[in-house]
Amino acid sequence: MRKILQLNLRFLLTAFIVGAVLIGTAAAHHGWSHYDEKKTLNLTGVIRESGYDHPHGFARLQVEGEQGKVWYVVLAPPTRMQGRGLTREMLKEGTTATVVGYPHRKKAGEMRAERITVKLSDGRSLRARVVGAVPRGTALPGTALP
Repeated sequence: MRKILQLNLRFLLTAFIVGAVLIGTAAAHHGWSHYDEKKTLNLTGVIRESGYDHPHGFARLQVEGEQGKVWYVVLAPPTRMQGRGLTREMLKEGTTATVVGYPHRKKAGEMRAERITVKLSDGRSLRARVVGAVPRGTALPGTALP
């Protein structure tokens, strides 16, 4: 009986620790409150580097008119970007992009993208909402523009 109690106690303790770690990780990951949604940025520049990796993609955007300042732009997870028409190839180095989003409250030069418009190789542009959720029944916002 004592051995069964010890095993149950170990199991409960292990489950508690694993649960606490998972909850802490999820809470830290979804910390959009670090970005100031009262200050909208609209930046245009050239992508100098990008990543199409989980949990979030990113782009380093060298902005025109700011002495070449490079912004670290946090994007959506790759599956969401792909579903909205924004592929890895569209974020390649040298691509011109306009990003609308919110600055980080403490990290100067970092922003969370809400929307991105990239200039395609055929001269058209693609605009996609990359972070916010799309309401059920709404057409996907990735739109090819003339």
